[in-house]
Amino acid sequence: MFVAFGEKDVDKILETYADDVVIIYHGTTVIPPAQLEGKKGVRTFFEKIFQRTEVLHFEPKQFVVEDKMVVVLGQEHQRVKRSGRELKQNWVQIYTVEHNLITRMEEFAASEVVKE
Repeated sequence: MFVAFGEKDVDKILETYADDVVIIYHGTTVIPPAQLEGKKGVRTFFEKIFQRTEVLHFEPKQFVVEDKMVVVLGQEHQRVKRSGRELKQNWVQIYTVEHNLITRMEEFAASEVVKE
């Protein structure tokens, strides 16, 4: 999934998710919270990211695996295409993986504006 994200390949990203997946993004002071369901929701989530931002840096830094749960700590730097505003985020993503597919993803992030 992370390789497909780096390639901005939404179809490849979708291949890593179960049909009934749930994504919960808790939001930040800059990016609003969201809850999306199913592959349609996944497509919407990632297409909006790629349409609205230019990802300047994306780095999963640590993976912790326990049974069906994968916790990923990482950081990213992105530019909002419309405004030119740049954001840096540190994040924690918690995945539930069953039968080699992501069935749930929950993300907690802290955003900071680095350029107006």
